[in-house]
Amino acid sequence: MDKLTIEELATFCKAKGFVFRSSDIYGGFSGFWDFGPLGIELFNNLKANWWNFFVHGQENIVGMEGSVISHPRTWKASGHIDNFNDIFVKCKKCKKDSKLDESELGKVKCDCGGEYENKGKFNLMFETKVGARDQDMAYLRGETAQSMFMNFKLIQKTSRMKLPFGVAQIGRCFRNEIAPRDFLFRCREFHIGEFEFFINPNEKKCNLLGKDQLNVSFDFLSAEVQDKGKENLSKSTIKKILDLKKLDEWHAYWLAEQIKWFRNLGLDEIKIREHVKGELSHYSTATFDVDYMYPFGSKEVAGNANRGQFDLMQHVKESKEKMEIFDDASKSKVLPKVIEPTFGMERVFLALLTKAYSKNEKGDVVLKLPSSLAPVKVAIFPLVKNNEKIVEMSKEVYLDLKKDWNVSYDVSGSVGRRYARNDEIGTPYCVTVDNDSLKDNSVTIRDRDTTKQTRVKIEDLKNKLKEMIF
Repeated sequence: MDKLTIEELATFCKAKGFVFRSSDIYGGFSGFWDFGPLGIELFNNLKANWWNFFVHGQENIVGMEGSVISHPRTWKASGHIDNFNDIFVKCKKCKKDSKLDESELGKVKCDCGGEYENKGKFNLMFETKVGARDQDMAYLRGETAQSMFMNFKLIQKTSRMKLPFGVAQIGRCFRNEIAPRDFLFRCREFHIGEFEFFINPNEKKCNLLGKDQLNVSFDFLSAEVQDKGKENLSKSTIKKILDLKKLDEWHAYWLAEQIKWFRNLGLDEIKIREHVKGELSHYSTATFDVDYMYPFGSKEVAGNANRGQFDLMQHVKESKEKMEIFDDASKSKVLPKVIEPTFGMERVFLALLTKAYSKNEKGDVVLKLPSSLAPVKVAIFPLVKNNEKIVEMSKEVYLDLKKDWNVSYDVSGSVGRRYARNDEIGTPYCVTVDNDSLKDNSVTIRDRDTTKQTRVKIEDLKNKLKEMIF
């Protein structure tokens, strides 16, 4: 889909009920978006998939959900008030506002070819007031991480977790972006899925790291190559970058698991980019981006940072509360170090749509989403809508399947038109009830991607679909 533009995708999403501009009747509000009926189904399925993989699928990770506003001292301790900045730049030629990382200053030009003028640093935290009369200054959270750091001792105690263990959440975050752009990619309100994995700081070995992780291969952009001003990718593996001491074993394990999750979604067009020293966050000693090839270029969709003991130490200093926990393995109290895999959930959503968007030989859109993520799993069609017996049988099938999945009942237009309508919203399977169904108690399943049709007994239909939807 090299010809797909982000503008075309945004138009498609609006027309089909995936994503709308927030406050559209007033001309929209830059950096804010609403999920429509199909979009929220896809987004919820994506979040559930992430949760199943990284929380339910792990023995040592539990979840939580923190508040959007926390005590303002949270952000003083974390360094966000002082360090959560972007470089505000303006193009000297087209006068467009934008932002750059410090490592990009003097190296990157505007899309129009113009040079950027540095307008100084800009803090991304959203300020707000709390209280009806005596209002206190507060902030909308810029990341979900801090609530996990502040609650980790309570979670460890109440969940009876032992080191190493993780705490995960998916939640809304807010950043006062200088120049929101590229549809859902750079927003002012968005969701982050991330977990903080707490480890004894003296633990060098990862007991979960095996061949399944070490052999994970990927396209790699190293810091050394970037320092030379180049973008040459090399083939690498988790074992290779581990041997080069670019990260430690637990960091390597979770980077491998991230890559595996993306590939489980069918998002193979990723690369791993190592952060150069000048762009490392104030809390990180080593960070890797997972970049995806969008229509507007290869951009970050997820990241993985070694936060060390920075955040917990900062909260100890600011709150004067002790944050050490007892480690059964070493029989001592320790302040854990932290590995943090992070995912921009709207960016993953956007990557899924980019990958799925295709056109058939007729020029009609076919949204080839993974069946497990598709907003509507099955569409049921009565072939003859004015035949009461066919309609009755169709509704019985619909109501039975609705107990297990989000399904639709469609009687409008020809069967071909109904197929096309469901293809473009990503419905993987259509079930047709026809005249023969009244005789043999069977229906026809039609596959979105192959258009192959299979005849199945109604009594076997649900089990058959369970085999197909994964």
